[in-house]
Parts: sequence; structure tokens; C-alpha cells
Amino acid sequence: QVQLVESGGGSVQAGGSLRLSCAFLGDPYNLWCMSWFRQVPGKGREGVAAIDGSGDTKYVDSVKGRFTISRDDDKGNLFLEMNNLKPEDTAIYYCAATMWRRFFSSSWSPYDPAEYKYLGQGIQVNVSS
Repeated sequence: QVQLVESGGGSVQAGGSLRLSCAFLGDPYNLWCMSWFRQVPGKGREGVAAIDGSGDTKYVDSVKGRFTISRDDDKGNLFLEMNNLKPEDTAIYYCAATMWRRFFSSSWSPYDPAEYKYLGQGIQVNVSS
């Protein structure tokens, strides 16, 4: 039984920082592509950042230069370092694992929720102005 468990969310003022963590539990951590998504009420789930099995990373334009995704393959952890947070970053953040994609390519989008087999329960991030 695979589980993804997020931690590290909370409330900060604009300009502040938070570090989200995601523990990958239950199966060998086999260098699958993993991502962070976020969702606000009334909107679809938005891909924010992705990392593949080689450590290559991708970011949506709205977070480039502010967010950093990383992974600790020895411990089965995924991270999202969020700096210079803005009120529009307020959302529930989810980590996700594909389980069938190891590397980025032009044949698939790392921001398509349908590519991910496992999704965490989500964690709230609130950024006040």
C-alpha cells in the first residue's frame, strides 16, 4: 500500500518562506517522476513543479525563481522550498508520484494529473498580504 504524506504547510505573510515535505511510504522509491500540485476552491488542480529520476526539474512560470523542488532518494522524500511567497500561492498543495514515468520527454506533460498514480492527502498553505 503506497502512501504519500505531506507536511510543512501553514500560514505566512507575503514575502515569507515555507518548506513542504512529502514522505513516500510503502514501496521502493524507484526514481519515478514526482510533482507538486496545488488547488484552490472552484479551480482545477495546477501543476507547480516536477522532478524526474535524473533530478531534472520543471516549474510553471508563476513560481520560477521562487520555488525549488528536490528529492532525497535514499530516504524517499520529496521537498518544495517556497520563497518570496505571494497571496496567490494560497492553496492546498499535493505531492504526486507517476509510478510509470522516469524521465521528462515531449511525449507527456508532468503537469497532467492523469499521469500520476498516487496523490497525497494535501496540505494547506496560506499567504496573507
